Amino acid sequence: MTVSFLPGLLSLALLATDCSRPAPPATVTPPTPPAPASTAPVAPALQVGATQFGRYVPQLKGKRVGLVVNQTSRVGQAYLVDTLLAQGVGVKTIFAPEHGFRGEAADGATIKDGKDARSGLPVRSLYGATKKPTPEMLQDLDVLIFDIQDVGTRFYTFISTLHYVMEAAAEQGKEVVVLDRPNPNGWYVDGPVLDPALKSFVGLDPLPIVHGLTVGELAQMLNGEKWLAGGVQCKLTVVPVAGYTHATRYELPVRPSPNLPTAQSVALYPSLCLFEGTDVSVGRGTSTPFEVLGSPKQPASRPFTFVPTPNPGSTDPPQKGQTCRGVNLHDAKVEGFTLRYLLDFYQQSTAKDQFFNKGFERLAGTKELRPQIIAGKSEAEIRKSWEPGLSQYKQLRKKYLLYPES
Repeated sequence: MTVSFLPGLLSLALLATDCSRPAPPATVTPPTPPAPASTAPVAPALQVGATQFGRYVPQLKGKRVGLVVNQTSRVGQAYLVDTLLAQGVGVKTIFAPEHGFRGEAADGATIKDGKDARSGLPVRSLYGATKKPTPEMLQDLDVLIFDIQDVGTRFYTFISTLHYVMEAAAEQGKEVVVLDRPNPNGWYVDGPVLDPALKSFVGLDPLPIVHGLTVGELAQMLNGEKWLAGGVQCKLTVVPVAGYTHATRYELPVRPSPNLPTAQSVALYPSLCLFEGTDVSVGRGTSTPFEVLGSPKQPASRPFTFVPTPNPGSTDPPQKGQTCRGVNLHDAKVEGFTLRYLLDFYQQSTAKDQFFNKGFERLAGTKELRPQIIAGKSEAEIRKSWEPGLSQYKQLRKKYLLYPES
């Protein structure tokens, strides 16, 4: 069921971090006690940060504002940029991440500078030759607002954009306001922690594959742990989600990117994205991306086949025009991150020497996983190698949580 953004019953304090000292611990006002009722209490409706105008619009008055937004940056059905302009906020620039401001660009496509047809505002690309805002881009701005829906994985590039936006803002003395949104995979933490030697745009910070944070919590961690270049810290304000806990199972009202169109694809994404570093198609170029797996180098006994074909979300999909044999996970029960699909497809590959490609380690975040799979290690054996890093990260994460775990 899609969650409706209605006024919530839980009020969370606005959090501000000064650039001159480490991020302070999150403070959360207690929830309003429920009224007596004869039936079980109803969970409060969620209220995302963007809808809580009284907590951030007043501090934008008289300031020159840049928006780091995409198609998920909405207040109800309206785009945040249109909403803020209608309220008299001085929006001057839109910054577009991967897939563009309207979220329509194909996977991996270079995003170009341009102009928003509706508002007439300039759109500056942060996915292409320039991934970090330049001093020139920020010179006429006072504050940057970041409002993009994340899906909770290290390799989803919007959090890398957040990292670079905060870093540039700190270096240029600009404020950052993060309008927080729920994490649909925020109920658990899993996977190997990134090896710094494998740092890239699909993994900038020492996070596990499933980091278990909202964007607002992650922003506080980037500041507090001094992970930005040179240990700089930006002046940061987080507007938390009202009525949210990490146990909340949240179905996104807008697809976060072209190839994550359903709740099932979002849930499977943490486990299936590792296949992007192999010869196995995850269904780009089909109507069910990240719900199917297949390769021409899988045995004929596989029960399901599909043929990737160029479409708006993937103009040159892996295994284009090839019959891919594999599995359909449309109705699979998802219980978190798993390696079982990856181990199975490697074991059944008819060309194991061609299974992995050079991008696998960047996605995995570790140089150990490939040889472990080749050696026939079990998932349980592989998981042991993620310690103590994963347990240490879980302890670190607790310092920056804005929401209850249950």
